[in-house]
Amino acid sequence: MFGRAPRRSDNSKYYGILGVSKSASQDELKKAYKKAAIKNHPDKGGDPEKFKELAQAYEVLSDPDKREIYDQYGEDALKEGMGGGDASHSPFDIFESFFGGGAFGGGGSSRRRKKQGEDVIHTLKVSLEDLYNGTTKKLSLSRNVLCPKCKGKGSKSGTTGRCYGCQGSGMKISTRQIGPGMIQQMQHVCPECRGSGEVISERDKCPQCKGNKVSQEKKVLEVHVEKGMQHGQKITFQGEADEAPDTITGDIVFVLQQKEHPRFKRKFDDLYVEHTLTLTEALCGFQFALTHLDNRQLLIKSNPGEVIKPDQYKAINDEGMPHHQRPFMRGRLFIHFNLEFSDCGFLSPEKCRVLETILPPRPSKQLSNMELDECEETTLHDVNIEEEMRRKEQQRKQEAYDDEDDEPTMPRVACNQQ
Repeated sequence: MFGRAPRRSDNSKYYGILGVSKSASQDELKKAYKKAAIKNHPDKGGDPEKFKELAQAYEVLSDPDKREIYDQYGEDALKEGMGGGDASHSPFDIFESFFGGGAFGGGGSSRRRKKQGEDVIHTLKVSLEDLYNGTTKKLSLSRNVLCPKCKGKGSKSGTTGRCYGCQGSGMKISTRQIGPGMIQQMQHVCPECRGSGEVISERDKCPQCKGNKVSQEKKVLEVHVEKGMQHGQKITFQGEADEAPDTITGDIVFVLQQKEHPRFKRKFDDLYVEHTLTLTEALCGFQFALTHLDNRQLLIKSNPGEVIKPDQYKAINDEGMPHHQRPFMRGRLFIHFNLEFSDCGFLSPEKCRVLETILPPRPSKQLSNMELDECEETTLHDVNIEEEMRRKEQQRKQEAYDDEDDEPTMPRVACNQQ
């Protein structure tokens, strides 16, 4: 018994789709496909169905065996199994074989290669002591990982079906008329497969991840804050962000945020601290203990006979912040001195005469008795200038409010209805 000869069918359709003759060479087929595929790529607003037909036609005609069967018996022979094919490859796989998957950087082609996952940014608050001494902080985080049961496939069988809503492209094209003879095409993510181009039947969904392909995992990260790190500096854990299928996992990035210190201020690798002296300390010398950021006690004292002026700065070398990655090198510690006169009180004439013998002389120009007689004598009073300014401002506002109330009101004019 001999098998029935295959039924002949249309063998010119694929040539027409590519726009070539039946005698076209392989080079002519390639050129025709590339030109038409770029024009009709869904990422460029092309027709997904046309893009799919181009890939199917090229896959058959570029294979000598399939082309021979197609030329003799037509498309139906291929569908019935002769030559083994119905163009089962994704149209995006064929397109990527020409352009490496990077022609437009999106759409269906980007699904077939791994895309870069997003980084996860966290703020990490640290004290100035942490940045001075270095520290390690343990942080517990939750992240998505590929489902261990289905290996990120989402299905029990490990296979997925192609989404019919978008024909596996992950995108849909919609059109709308914006004017007479004017049509606008818009591309949006397919709502049925959420851009994946794949669907999983309810029966085949993985029981652990319910078809989501990922599950949640808790992980503890040890963040090492090194000596001398700066406010705003980043500490990166590569590949520790959320996992997703066909995706290069992004990084977890911690951004250091320095908390304000009650006493020390930092500027780059230098430290600044305020200290208030009494008049006696400023004139006759001082010493005090300063607790540093590592709890060491620094003895701060003036040089013999040295007089400290108001608003004066002094520096101590190598007591500032450690240099990052060079912790044995340090900046400087600056001390800003303020003078407090409140402990002086009133001085007796005898004490004033003693001080005059020690302090620099008065200005040489003094008022004569005649000039004193012509002056009116005044009395100085203590005043809190900030409180005085607040009181003046309230008084000014009250006066302005009273002036508005005193303005004469204009008589109202009624409109007569005609």
